[in-house]
Amino acid sequence: MFVKICGVTTEDDALLAAGLGADAIGMIFATSSRRISSGTARDIVRRLPPEVLTVGVFRNESKERVVEIANKVGLRAVQLHGHESAEDTRWVAERVPTVFRAFSAADPALDRLSAFGDVRLLIDSPEPGSGEAFDWRTLEDRDIDRPFLLAGGLHPDNVAEAIALVRPWGVDVATGVEARPGIKDPSKVQRFIAAARAADGRRDTTFRT
Repeated sequence: MFVKICGVTTEDDALLAAGLGADAIGMIFATSSRRISSGTARDIVRRLPPEVLTVGVFRNESKERVVEIANKVGLRAVQLHGHESAEDTRWVAERVPTVFRAFSAADPALDRLSAFGDVRLLIDSPEPGSGEAFDWRTLEDRDIDRPFLLAGGLHPDNVAEAIALVRPWGVDVATGVEARPGIKDPSKVQRFIAAARAADGRRDTTFRT
């Protein structure tokens, strides 16, 4: 199970998550209590081992600014988590190695994913960053044509249930492993990663660009 620890704001938390086995580290550049500066993000990227995917999270930012920050910081991936158009998503994907496009579970755009190009998919709750889970059963009748990361209200005690029901390719967590906004709880991070991996160890989830 591919595991992304998001909302990281410090070098210590990034190294902690990587050391505990996280596949990806997410850093938020949108308005948030977990927002990070480009300088701090760049220092974090430089310290992380190369096998850990570094992801910058943006929300309704201009496509030019997304690419500028990604290049400045040295990010290997960006996550578009707002109302970015299919055209802008494809534009960014031509200039950044990997793009995750986030949608809420009820978003009609999930039925026309091909318009957004060859991007990775993330499915979240209607209120990103709220720490509130959505009804995972709403995904049962959706015809989703590609593997996806599941986010939204996940934590160490419910991630196994979510994986069993939804069968995602990976999981993404921020609030659910925090001691307080922007600061991770080492025990929760460890428990989350262990629970996610134990829930589904059968598939090869090696990240491939």
